[in-house]
Amino acid sequence: MHIHEKGEKDMLGYMLEHGGELLAIASGIVTVASMVAALTPTPKDDSVIARLRKLVDVLALNIGNAAKS
Repeated sequence: MHIHEKGEKDMLGYMLEHGGELLAIASGIVTVASMVAALTPTPKDDSVIARLRKLVDVLALNIGNAAKS
């Protein structure tokens, strides 16, 4: 096993073991960023928030038909 492969396995193991915590952190970041976007009048930060929400949806497997419900 190469060092690179071991690192990938360690990272995947960490993500699987701590997936709930990582998703909670990502959700918290999106929540705070959404509040900032709502309080500021510029549309540029709104587009950043939209991209962050899409990323969280993908991480939460809210894609395809699951995202529509």
